[in-house]
Amino acid sequence: MTTVHVVGAGMAGLAAAVSLASDGASDGRRVILYEAAGQAGGRCRSLRDPVLDRTIDNGNHLLLGGNRAVFALLDRIGARDRLVAAADPAEFPFLDLGTGERWALRPNGGPLPWWMLVPGRRVPGTRLRDYLALLKLLRAGPDATVADCLDTESVLYRRLWEPLAVAALNIAPDRGSARLMGAVVAETFLRGGAACRPFVAARGLSDTFVDPALAHLASRGGDLRLKARLRRLVTEDGRVAALEFAGETVELRAGDAVVLALPPAGAAELLPGLAVPEEHTAILNAHYRLDRPAVLPGGRIFLGLIGGTAEWLFARDDVVSVTVSAADRLIDRPADDLAALLWRDVASACGLGPAMPPARIIKEKRATFRQTPADSERRPGPVTDLSNLSLAGDWTATGLPATIEGAIRSGNKAAAAVLDSGSVERPARTAMQASQRRPLDISQRA
Repeated sequence: MTTVHVVGAGMAGLAAAVSLASDGASDGRRVILYEAAGQAGGRCRSLRDPVLDRTIDNGNHLLLGGNRAVFALLDRIGARDRLVAAADPAEFPFLDLGTGERWALRPNGGPLPWWMLVPGRRVPGTRLRDYLALLKLLRAGPDATVADCLDTESVLYRRLWEPLAVAALNIAPDRGSARLMGAVVAETFLRGGAACRPFVAARGLSDTFVDPALAHLASRGGDLRLKARLRRLVTEDGRVAALEFAGETVELRAGDAVVLALPPAGAAELLPGLAVPEEHTAILNAHYRLDRPAVLPGGRIFLGLIGGTAEWLFARDDVVSVTVSAADRLIDRPADDLAALLWRDVASACGLGPAMPPARIIKEKRATFRQTPADSERRPGPVTDLSNLSLAGDWTATGLPATIEGAIRSGNKAAAAVLDSGSVERPARTAMQASQRRPLDISQRA
Protein backbone atom coordinates (compact mmCIF):
# COMPACT_ATOMS: atom_id res chain seq x y z
CA MET A 1 0.00 0.00 0.00
CA THR A 2 1.30 3.46 -0.90
CA THR A 3 0.84 6.47 1.37
CA VAL A 4 0.29 10.14 0.57
CA HIS A 5 1.34 12.45 3.39
CA VAL A 6 -0.61 15.74 3.33
CA VAL A 7 1.08 18.32 5.53
CA GLY A 8 -1.25 21.13 6.60
CA ALA A 9 -4.95 20.72 7.41
CA GLY A 10 -6.29 24.06 6.22
CA MET A 11 -8.78 24.11 3.37
CA ALA A 12 -6.14 23.33 0.75
CA GLY A 13 -4.82 20.33 2.68
CA LEU A 14 -8.33 19.10 3.48
CA ALA A 15 -9.33 19.32 -0.18
CA ALA A 16 -6.22 17.42 -1.27
CA ALA A 17 -6.72 14.74 1.40
CA VAL A 18 -10.41 14.27 0.54
CA SER A 19 -9.63 14.00 -3.16
CA LEU A 20 -6.83 11.49 -2.63
CA ALA A 21 -8.76 9.42 -0.09
CA SER A 22 -11.84 9.27 -2.32
CA ASP A 23 -9.87 8.32 -5.41
CA GLY A 24 -7.70 5.89 -3.48
CA ALA A 25 -10.42 3.92 -1.71
CA SER A 26 -10.07 1.02 -4.14
CA ASP A 27 -6.47 1.61 -5.17
CA GLY A 28 -4.66 0.57 -2.03
CA ARG A 29 -3.61 4.11 -1.13
CA ARG A 30 -3.60 5.55 2.39
CA VAL A 31 -3.77 9.25 3.25
CA ILE A 32 -2.23 10.73 6.41
CA LEU A 33 -3.05 14.37 7.21
CA TYR A 34 -0.71 16.31 9.51
CA GLU A 35 -1.47 19.61 11.26
CA ALA A 36 0.84 21.65 13.48
CA ALA A 37 -2.04 23.18 15.45
CA GLY A 38 -4.40 21.39 17.78
CA GLN A 39 -7.29 21.54 15.31
CA ALA A 40 -7.87 21.36 11.58
CA GLY A 41 -9.25 24.16 9.40
CA GLY A 42 -6.48 26.74 9.44
CA ARG A 43 -7.98 30.16 8.66
CA CYS A 44 -11.35 28.54 7.89
CA ARG A 45 -12.69 27.19 11.16
CA SER A 46 -15.02 27.81 14.07
CA LEU A 47 -14.23 28.25 17.74
CA ARG A 48 -16.16 28.38 20.98
CA ASP A 49 -15.71 31.86 22.45
CA PRO A 50 -15.93 32.10 26.26
CA VAL A 51 -16.78 35.82 26.26
CA LEU A 52 -19.75 35.50 23.92
CA ASP A 53 -20.57 31.93 25.00
CA ARG A 54 -21.19 31.22 21.33
CA THR A 55 -19.53 29.33 18.50
CA ILE A 56 -18.14 31.85 16.02
CA ASP A 57 -16.01 31.66 12.89
CA ASN A 58 -12.49 33.03 12.93
CA GLY A 59 -13.40 34.89 9.72
CA ASN A 60 -16.55 35.68 7.76
CA HIS A 61 -16.79 34.22 4.27
CA LEU A 62 -19.33 34.92 1.54
CA LEU A 63 -19.35 32.18 -1.08
CA LEU A 64 -20.91 32.45 -4.53
CA GLY A 65 -22.84 30.12 -6.80
CA GLY A 66 -19.93 30.23 -9.23
CA ASN A 67 -17.55 28.64 -6.69
CA ARG A 68 -17.60 25.30 -8.45
CA ALA A 69 -14.83 23.70 -6.41
CA VAL A 70 -16.60 24.58 -3.15
CA PHE A 71 -19.81 22.86 -4.18
CA ALA A 72 -17.99 19.87 -5.66
CA LEU A 73 -16.17 19.35 -2.35
CA LEU A 74 -19.37 19.71 -0.34
CA ASP A 75 -21.10 17.17 -2.59
CA ARG A 76 -18.21 14.74 -2.13
CA ILE A 77 -18.28 14.99 1.68
CA GLY A 78 -22.09 15.11 1.89
CA ALA A 79 -22.36 18.64 3.26
CA ARG A 80 -23.96 20.76 0.52
CA ASP A 81 -27.02 21.37 2.70
CA ARG A 82 -24.81 23.04 5.32
CA LEU A 83 -24.29 26.00 3.00
CA VAL A 84 -27.40 28.19 2.74
CA ALA A 85 -28.37 30.95 0.33
CA ALA A 86 -27.88 34.40 1.84
CA ALA A 87 -30.19 35.90 -0.79
CA ASP A 88 -32.62 34.19 -3.16
CA PRO A 89 -32.76 35.41 -5.86
CA ALA A 90 -29.23 36.85 -6.00
CA GLU A 91 -28.93 40.24 -4.33
CA PHE A 92 -26.16 42.35 -2.85
CA PRO A 93 -27.57 44.89 -0.37
CA PHE A 94 -25.69 48.05 0.60
CA LEU A 95 -26.13 50.91 3.05
CA ASP A 96 -24.34 54.25 2.88
CA LEU A 97 -23.68 55.20 6.51
CA GLY A 98 -23.03 58.81 5.53
CA THR A 99 -26.27 59.47 3.67
CA GLY A 100 -28.51 56.70 4.99
CA GLU A 101 -29.28 55.61 1.43
CA ARG A 102 -29.97 51.91 0.85
CA TRP A 103 -29.87 49.95 -2.38
CA ALA A 104 -29.32 46.46 -3.68
CA LEU A 105 -27.58 45.13 -6.75
CA ARG A 106 -29.88 42.53 -8.33
CA PRO A 107 -28.33 40.37 -11.06
CA ASN A 108 -30.87 38.57 -13.24
CA GLY A 109 -31.36 34.84 -13.01
CA GLY A 110 -30.21 33.85 -16.50
CA PRO A 111 -26.69 33.53 -17.89
CA LEU A 112 -26.78 36.80 -19.88
CA PRO A 113 -26.21 39.91 -17.70
CA TRP A 114 -29.18 41.96 -18.92
CA TRP A 115 -29.59 43.34 -15.40
CA MET A 116 -27.16 46.09 -16.37
CA LEU A 117 -29.87 47.49 -18.66
CA VAL A 118 -32.42 47.87 -15.84
CA PRO A 119 -32.03 50.94 -13.57
CA GLY A 120 -33.79 49.21 -10.67
CA ARG A 121 -31.20 46.42 -10.68
CA ARG A 122 -28.13 48.67 -10.95
CA VAL A 123 -26.41 50.84 -8.40
CA PRO A 124 -28.36 54.12 -8.05
CA GLY A 125 -26.86 56.97 -10.06
CA THR A 126 -25.13 54.71 -12.60
CA ARG A 127 -25.65 54.13 -16.32
CA LEU A 128 -25.11 51.17 -18.58
CA ARG A 129 -21.96 52.64 -20.05
CA ASP A 130 -20.42 52.79 -16.56
CA TYR A 131 -20.43 48.99 -16.48
CA LEU A 132 -18.73 48.63 -19.85
CA ALA A 133 -15.48 49.66 -18.16
CA LEU A 134 -15.41 46.11 -16.78
CA LEU A 135 -14.04 45.01 -20.13
CA LYS A 136 -10.80 46.74 -19.17
CA LEU A 137 -10.42 44.36 -16.24
CA LEU A 138 -10.86 41.39 -18.55
CA ARG A 139 -8.12 42.67 -20.84
CA ALA A 140 -5.77 43.81 -18.06
CA GLY A 141 -2.06 43.17 -18.42
CA PRO A 142 0.01 41.48 -15.71
CA ASP A 143 1.16 44.80 -14.20
CA ALA A 144 -2.24 46.53 -14.07
CA THR A 145 -4.06 47.35 -10.84
CA VAL A 146 -7.81 47.53 -10.40
CA ALA A 147 -7.63 51.32 -10.12
CA ASP A 148 -5.73 51.47 -13.42
CA CYS A 149 -8.72 49.97 -15.20
CA LEU A 150 -11.67 51.75 -13.58
CA ASP A 151 -12.80 55.34 -13.07
CA THR A 152 -11.99 55.88 -9.41
CA GLU A 153 -14.05 59.08 -9.32
CA SER A 154 -17.28 57.42 -10.45
CA VAL A 155 -20.31 56.60 -8.34
CA LEU A 156 -20.10 52.97 -9.42
CA TYR A 157 -16.53 52.68 -8.22
CA ARG A 158 -17.28 54.06 -4.75
CA ARG A 159 -20.51 52.14 -4.28
CA LEU A 160 -19.63 48.79 -5.81
CA TRP A 161 -16.25 48.11 -7.39
CA GLU A 162 -14.12 49.48 -4.56
CA PRO A 163 -15.85 47.50 -1.75
CA LEU A 164 -15.98 44.35 -3.87
CA ALA A 165 -12.35 44.65 -4.91
CA VAL A 166 -11.21 45.13 -1.32
CA ALA A 167 -13.30 42.12 -0.24
CA ALA A 168 -12.04 39.89 -3.05
CA LEU A 169 -8.37 40.88 -3.01
CA ASN A 170 -7.89 42.04 0.60
CA ILE A 171 -5.95 45.07 -0.61
CA ALA A 172 -6.74 48.58 -1.82
CA PRO A 173 -7.75 48.73 -5.51
CA ASP A 174 -4.84 51.01 -6.38
CA ARG A 175 -2.53 48.12 -5.42
CA GLY A 176 -4.63 45.03 -6.16
CA SER A 177 -4.19 42.85 -9.24
CA ALA A 178 -6.60 43.72 -12.04
CA ARG A 179 -6.23 40.21 -13.45
CA LEU A 180 -7.47 38.60 -10.24
CA MET A 181 -10.38 41.03 -10.03
CA GLY A 182 -11.10 40.36 -13.69
CA ALA A 183 -11.45 36.67 -12.85
CA VAL A 184 -14.09 37.52 -10.25
CA VAL A 185 -16.02 39.78 -12.63
CA ALA A 186 -15.87 37.33 -15.53
CA GLU A 187 -17.30 34.48 -13.47
CA THR A 188 -19.93 36.40 -11.50
CA PHE A 189 -21.36 39.71 -12.69
CA LEU A 190 -20.96 38.80 -16.34
CA ARG A 191 -22.71 35.43 -15.91
CA GLY A 192 -25.97 36.39 -14.28
CA GLY A 193 -27.64 35.57 -11.01
CA ALA A 194 -26.85 31.85 -10.70
CA ALA A 195 -23.10 32.55 -10.51
CA CYS A 196 -23.64 35.57 -8.24
CA ARG A 197 -25.98 33.93 -5.74
CA PRO A 198 -24.41 34.42 -2.28
CA PHE A 199 -24.14 31.62 0.27
CA VAL A 200 -22.98 31.41 3.90
CA ALA A 201 -22.18 28.56 6.26
CA ALA A 202 -25.41 27.84 8.15
CA ARG A 203 -23.82 26.74 11.43
CA GLY A 204 -20.24 27.82 10.95
CA LEU A 205 -17.20 26.96 8.88
CA SER A 206 -16.14 23.90 10.87
CA ASP A 207 -19.61 22.39 10.71
CA THR A 208 -19.82 23.04 6.96
CA PHE A 209 -16.31 22.21 5.77
CA VAL A 210 -13.91 20.87 8.37
CA ASP A 211 -15.89 18.29 10.33
CA PRO A 212 -17.50 16.61 7.27
CA ALA A 213 -14.13 16.53 5.46
CA LEU A 214 -12.43 14.83 8.41
CA ALA A 215 -15.31 12.36 8.73
CA HIS A 216 -15.04 11.57 5.02
CA LEU A 217 -11.30 11.04 5.36
CA ALA A 218 -11.70 8.77 8.39
CA SER A 219 -14.38 6.67 6.64
CA ARG A 220 -11.84 5.88 3.91
CA GLY A 221 -9.06 4.83 6.24
CA GLY A 222 -7.36 8.21 6.45
CA ASP A 223 -5.51 9.36 9.54
CA LEU A 224 -5.33 12.83 11.16
CA ARG A 225 -2.31 13.72 13.30
CA LEU A 226 -2.58 17.00 15.18
CA LYS A 227 0.24 18.98 16.82
CA ALA A 228 2.61 17.54 14.24
CA ARG A 229 4.87 20.34 13.00
CA LEU A 230 7.10 19.41 10.07
CA ARG A 231 10.68 20.48 10.77
CA ARG A 232 12.55 19.20 7.71
CA LEU A 233 12.19 17.40 4.41
CA VAL A 234 14.87 14.74 3.90
CA THR A 235 15.56 14.41 0.19
CA GLU A 236 17.45 11.83 -1.85
CA ASP A 237 17.80 11.44 -5.62
CA GLY A 238 15.30 14.18 -6.42
CA ARG A 239 12.52 12.97 -4.14
CA VAL A 240 11.37 13.28 -0.54
CA ALA A 241 12.76 10.32 1.41
CA ALA A 242 11.57 11.24 4.92
CA LEU A 243 9.58 13.79 6.93
CA GLU A 244 11.15 15.00 10.16
CA PHE A 245 8.63 16.05 12.81
CA ALA A 246 9.43 16.98 16.39
CA GLY A 247 10.31 13.68 18.01
CA GLU A 248 9.50 11.53 14.99
CA THR A 249 10.89 10.79 11.53
CA VAL A 250 8.53 9.29 8.98
CA GLU A 251 10.29 7.31 6.26
CA LEU A 252 8.75 7.30 2.79
CA ARG A 253 8.71 4.12 0.76
CA ALA A 254 8.87 3.81 -3.01
CA GLY A 255 5.62 5.15 -4.44
CA ASP A 256 4.80 7.34 -1.44
CA ALA A 257 4.17 11.04 -2.02
CA VAL A 258 3.80 14.34 -0.14
CA VAL A 259 1.42 17.27 -0.54
CA LEU A 260 2.79 20.35 1.20
CA ALA A 261 -0.19 22.55 2.10
CA LEU A 262 1.48 25.14 4.32
CA PRO A 263 1.54 28.95 4.28
CA PRO A 264 4.08 30.43 1.84
CA ALA A 265 6.69 31.21 4.49
CA GLY A 266 6.52 27.66 5.84
CA ALA A 267 6.82 26.15 2.39
CA ALA A 268 9.78 28.37 1.52
CA GLU A 269 11.56 27.43 4.75
CA LEU A 270 11.29 23.73 3.91
CA LEU A 271 12.11 24.24 0.22
CA PRO A 272 15.03 26.69 -0.06
CA GLY A 273 14.94 28.52 -3.37
CA LEU A 274 11.17 28.24 -3.80
CA ALA A 275 9.76 31.56 -5.03
CA VAL A 276 6.67 32.52 -3.02
CA PRO A 277 4.72 35.71 -2.27
CA GLU A 278 6.55 37.22 0.70
CA GLU A 279 4.21 39.93 2.00
CA HIS A 280 0.76 39.64 3.55
CA THR A 281 -2.26 41.77 4.35
CA ALA A 282 -4.56 41.57 7.36
CA ILE A 283 -8.26 40.98 7.91
CA LEU A 284 -10.11 42.12 11.02
CA ASN A 285 -13.30 40.49 12.32
CA ALA A 286 -15.54 41.53 15.19
CA HIS A 287 -18.40 39.55 16.76
CA TYR A 288 -21.14 41.02 18.99
CA ARG A 289 -23.67 38.98 20.96
CA LEU A 290 -26.97 40.82 21.18
CA ASP A 291 -29.75 40.30 23.72
CA ARG A 292 -32.14 39.54 20.85
CA PRO A 293 -32.03 37.80 17.47
CA ALA A 294 -29.58 39.55 15.15
CA VAL A 295 -31.51 41.30 12.37
CA LEU A 296 -29.93 43.39 9.63
CA PRO A 297 -31.94 45.99 7.67
CA GLY A 298 -34.50 44.31 5.46
CA GLY A 299 -34.14 41.03 7.36
CA ARG A 300 -31.02 40.13 5.38
CA ILE A 301 -28.21 37.79 6.41
CA PHE A 302 -25.44 40.08 5.13
CA LEU A 303 -25.04 43.75 4.29
CA GLY A 304 -22.34 45.85 2.65
CA LEU A 305 -21.52 49.18 4.31
CA ILE A 306 -20.23 52.29 2.55
CA GLY A 307 -18.65 55.26 4.33
CA GLY A 308 -17.71 53.61 7.61
CA THR A 309 -14.93 51.49 9.09
CA ALA A 310 -16.97 48.28 9.03
CA GLU A 311 -17.33 46.91 5.50
CA TRP A 312 -19.57 43.83 5.74
CA LEU A 313 -22.08 42.72 8.36
CA PHE A 314 -23.29 39.16 8.88
CA ALA A 315 -26.12 37.96 11.13
CA ARG A 316 -26.48 34.48 12.62
CA ASP A 317 -28.75 33.71 15.57
CA ASP A 318 -28.05 36.48 18.13
CA VAL A 319 -24.57 37.41 16.84
CA VAL A 320 -23.70 40.22 14.44
CA SER A 321 -20.27 39.84 12.85
CA VAL A 322 -18.17 42.46 11.09
CA THR A 323 -15.44 42.07 8.50
CA VAL A 324 -12.83 44.68 7.57
CA SER A 325 -10.46 43.66 4.77
CA ALA A 326 -7.14 45.29 3.93
CA ALA A 327 -6.97 46.02 7.67
CA ASP A 328 -3.26 46.67 8.14
CA ARG A 329 -4.08 50.24 9.22
CA LEU A 330 -6.15 48.90 12.15
CA ILE A 331 -4.62 45.60 13.12
CA ASP A 332 -2.24 46.87 15.82
CA ARG A 333 -4.87 48.92 17.67
CA PRO A 334 -6.11 47.54 21.02
CA ALA A 335 -9.03 45.13 20.75
CA ASP A 336 -11.26 47.23 23.01
CA ASP A 337 -10.75 50.30 20.84
CA LEU A 338 -11.54 48.34 17.69
CA ALA A 339 -14.67 46.83 19.22
CA ALA A 340 -15.97 50.29 20.16
CA LEU A 341 -15.07 51.75 16.75
CA LEU A 342 -16.82 49.02 14.78
CA TRP A 343 -19.83 48.92 17.10
CA ARG A 344 -20.67 52.50 16.12
CA ASP A 345 -21.14 51.33 12.53
CA VAL A 346 -23.13 48.27 13.58
CA ALA A 347 -25.39 50.32 15.83
CA SER A 348 -25.94 52.92 13.12
CA ALA A 349 -26.76 50.33 10.47
CA CYS A 350 -29.08 48.25 12.66
CA GLY A 351 -30.74 51.02 14.68
CA LEU A 352 -29.25 49.88 17.97
CA GLY A 353 -28.24 51.95 20.98
CA PRO A 354 -24.72 53.14 21.80
CA ALA A 355 -24.18 50.64 24.64
CA MET A 356 -21.88 47.97 23.27
CA PRO A 357 -22.81 44.32 24.00
CA PRO A 358 -20.23 41.57 24.67
CA ALA A 359 -17.69 41.58 21.85
CA ARG A 360 -14.83 39.53 20.47
CA ILE A 361 -12.15 40.84 18.10
CA ILE A 362 -10.25 38.37 15.91
CA LYS A 363 -7.17 39.58 14.05
CA GLU A 364 -5.66 37.70 11.13
CA LYS A 365 -2.42 39.59 10.51
CA ARG A 366 -1.34 37.25 7.71
CA ALA A 367 -4.80 36.56 6.30
CA THR A 368 -3.77 36.50 2.64
CA PHE A 369 -0.69 37.04 0.57
CA ARG A 370 -0.40 40.62 -0.74
CA GLN A 371 -2.39 40.35 -3.96
CA THR A 372 -0.56 42.95 -6.01
CA PRO A 373 0.38 42.27 -9.65
CA ALA A 374 4.01 41.70 -8.66
CA ASP A 375 3.27 39.34 -5.77
CA SER A 376 0.73 37.44 -7.86
CA GLU A 377 3.47 36.66 -10.36
CA ARG A 378 5.46 34.90 -7.60
CA ARG A 379 2.83 32.21 -7.06
CA PRO A 380 4.24 28.75 -7.85
CA GLY A 381 2.25 25.94 -9.39
CA PRO A 382 1.56 22.57 -7.72
CA VAL A 383 4.49 20.69 -9.27
CA THR A 384 7.96 21.02 -7.74
CA ASP A 385 11.48 19.88 -8.55
CA LEU A 386 11.00 16.91 -6.20
CA SER A 387 9.30 14.11 -8.07
CA ASN A 388 6.98 13.05 -5.24
CA LEU A 389 6.20 16.47 -3.73
CA SER A 390 3.31 18.77 -4.73
CA LEU A 391 2.29 22.19 -3.37
CA ALA A 392 -1.15 23.40 -2.29
CA GLY A 393 -2.42 26.64 -0.77
CA ASP A 394 -4.55 29.63 -1.74
CA TRP A 395 -1.26 31.45 -2.40
CA THR A 396 -0.26 29.09 -5.21
CA ALA A 397 -0.96 29.76 -8.90
CA THR A 398 -4.69 29.06 -9.11
CA GLY A 399 -5.58 32.21 -11.07
CA LEU A 400 -7.98 33.06 -8.22
CA PRO A 401 -7.81 35.42 -5.27
CA ALA A 402 -6.73 33.85 -1.98
CA THR A 403 -10.08 32.53 -0.74
CA ILE A 404 -11.80 29.26 0.17
CA GLU A 405 -12.47 28.58 -3.50
CA GLY A 406 -8.84 29.19 -4.38
CA ALA A 407 -7.64 26.98 -1.54
CA ILE A 408 -9.85 24.08 -2.62
CA ARG A 409 -8.79 24.46 -6.24
CA SER A 410 -5.16 24.33 -5.16
CA GLY A 411 -5.73 21.17 -3.13
CA ASN A 412 -7.43 19.54 -6.09
CA LYS A 413 -4.55 20.50 -8.38
CA ALA A 414 -1.98 19.13 -5.93
CA ALA A 415 -3.90 15.86 -5.63
CA ALA A 416 -4.13 15.60 -9.42
CA ALA A 417 -0.39 16.17 -9.68
CA VAL A 418 0.21 13.31 -7.23
CA LEU A 419 -1.98 11.04 -9.32
CA ASP A 420 -0.59 12.22 -12.65
CA SER A 421 -0.76 9.45 -15.28
CA GLY A 422 -2.21 7.04 -12.72
CA SER A 423 1.03 6.88 -10.74
CA VAL A 424 1.80 8.44 -7.38
CA GLU A 425 5.32 9.38 -8.43
CA ARG A 426 6.11 11.13 -11.70
CA PRO A 427 9.08 12.76 -13.48
CA ALA A 428 10.29 15.98 -11.89
CA ARG A 429 9.63 19.30 -13.62
CA THR A 430 11.50 22.55 -13.38
CA ALA A 431 10.47 25.45 -11.16
CA MET A 432 9.77 27.49 -14.30
CA GLN A 433 7.30 24.87 -15.57
CA ALA A 434 5.75 24.64 -12.13
CA SER A 435 4.94 28.36 -12.02
CA GLN A 436 3.18 28.61 -15.38
CA ARG A 437 -0.09 30.56 -15.25
CA ARG A 438 -3.31 28.65 -14.62
CA PRO A 439 -6.73 29.53 -16.14
CA LEU A 440 -8.72 32.19 -14.34
CA ASP A 441 -11.68 31.30 -12.16
CA ILE A 442 -13.95 32.87 -9.56
CA SER A 443 -13.85 33.43 -5.84
CA GLN A 444 -15.11 36.06 -3.45
CA ARG A 445 -14.24 37.03 0.09
CA ALA A 446 -16.14 39.32 2.34
